[in-house]
Amino acid sequence: MQLIRKKRRKVILNIISLIDVVLLLLIFFMLTTRFVEQPGMKLDLPSASTADKTTVKELELIVTAEGELYLNEQRIVLDDLAKDMKSMLRESHERTLVLKADRNVSHGRIVEIMDISRSSGVDKIIIATVPK
Repeated sequence: MQLIRKKRRKVILNIISLIDVVLLLLIFFMLTTRFVEQPGMKLDLPSASTADKTTVKELELIVTAEGELYLNEQRIVLDDLAKDMKSMLRESHERTLVLKADRNVSHGRIVEIMDISRSSGVDKIIIATVPK
């Protein structure tokens, strides 16, 4: 008795269309992704090899090389710093200050700003740096 053998079909996976789709998605994401630099003042931040990354955005103080102060991107003078910080800290649940100072700002000025910040109610001061 002879059995009828069925012909086996070879399974062929055509991945060319899959490669096309993946390539188109890659091109789409490359074209739509924007590499945004942080807007604002031009600062030459000091570099540190042991810096940690944090993402606190509640209260940010920028000190430019010319000595100008910007509290959350609003220009202020040193005499109003304590008053403005106290009013912003009342609205904030986190009492952390991110201090972005140009490397050419004097050490005495930074210590003075840190002292005003601590007396205004800031619990934690983070000094922004760039990695080496």
